Amino acid sequence: MPNKKPLNIGVVGCGYWGPNLIRNFNSLDGANVRTACDADERRLAHMKRLYPNIETTQHFGDLVNDAEIDAIAIATPVHMHYEFGCESLRAGKHAFIEKPMASSVAQCQELIDLAERQKRTLMVGHTFIYTSAVRKIKEILESGEIGDVLYITSRRLNLGLFQKDINVAWDLAPHDISIILYLFDEVPVAVNCQGKAHVANGVEDVTNMSLTFRNGKFATVMSSWLDPNKIREMTIVGSKKMIVYNDIEPQEKIKIYDKRVEVPPHYDTFAEFQYSYHYGDSHCPHISQIEPLKVECQHFIDCIETGAKPQSSGIEGIRVVEILEAASESLRKHGAYIELRRTS
Repeated sequence: MPNKKPLNIGVVGCGYWGPNLIRNFNSLDGANVRTACDADERRLAHMKRLYPNIETTQHFGDLVNDAEIDAIAIATPVHMHYEFGCESLRAGKHAFIEKPMASSVAQCQELIDLAERQKRTLMVGHTFIYTSAVRKIKEILESGEIGDVLYITSRRLNLGLFQKDINVAWDLAPHDISIILYLFDEVPVAVNCQGKAHVANGVEDVTNMSLTFRNGKFATVMSSWLDPNKIREMTIVGSKKMIVYNDIEPQEKIKIYDKRVEVPPHYDTFAEFQYSYHYGDSHCPHISQIEPLKVECQHFIDCIETGAKPQSSGIEGIRVVEILEAASESLRKHGAYIELRRTS
C-alpha cells in the first residue's frame, strides 16, 4: 500500500513560537511545512537556513492562495488571530491558532461557526493539556487518590517578555486556565481579577485572578512579567492528598503529598476540639519524557485525517477567552465579581 501524502502546512509568524511549530510539524511523518510567512525578512532567512526546502513569503495571501497548502498554523500577535483564522478557513484550510484563540468571545464564535460551515478542523494551541505531567495529574484526580479537589492555585511568573497588545493575564493565564478547565472538566460561573500596570500605562503586568465554580471549588491564577524568578507552579489541594506540579523541574515535575487536615467529628467542649494534621510520605510518579508540542501537532494532523474533534477545539478556545474577557471587565471595575454570560 503506497504511503499517504503528507499534509502541507503553512506557518505564519516566525518570531518566538512559530519556529517551534515548524520544527515539530517537520518532524512528523504525516506533515510537511511547505511555507513560512513573516513580515521580517531576517526571520525568514533564518528559517531558510534551518530548512532549505521550505518556501518563504512576507505575504499571508500567498499561504491562503496556495492550493497545495492543506492547513495553516497561526503564531502571530493575538490581534491578528481572528483575521488570519477567518481567511484560512474561508480558503478551505484547516486552522491551528495559538492561544488565546482570538481577542473576544464574539470573534471566537465566528471562527467556530466558520469552521463548521467549511467542514474544517479548528484547533487552539493549549499546549499544556498535551503534557505528560498534566495528563498524569488528570489520571490521578480521576482515580480518587487525592479525594475531592478543594481548590487549585497557580503561579506563572517571570521577568518579561512584555507584550504591547495584551496584558499579562491574556499572555500567561491562558496556560493555567486551560489546565484548570481540563482538570475540573467544567467551566466557572464567575471570575474576579485584580492587577496593576507598573511599566506600560494601561497594560497590567501583574494580575491575580479567581475562578468560582458551581460546586464550591475555586482556583486562583497569579500572572506576572515583573517577578525576579521564573516560576511555573500549580498546587492541587484534595481532601486526602495534595499535588504540586512544577513545570520547571526537569525530572520530578509532579509530587504527591500525603498531607491533610482532619476535623474531629464529635466534640462537647471547645477544649476537646483539636484539628488533626496528617503528615505522610511524598512521592513522584513516573512521567514519560516527550515534547508536548509534538504531541499537540500530531493530534492536529490526526484530527484532520479522521475528522475527530480536537481536545483543544474552538469550544475549549472560546471558554478560555470568555474567562479572559470577564477578567478584563473585573479589572476595569476594580476587582468586581463578574458572572460569565454564556455556558459554553
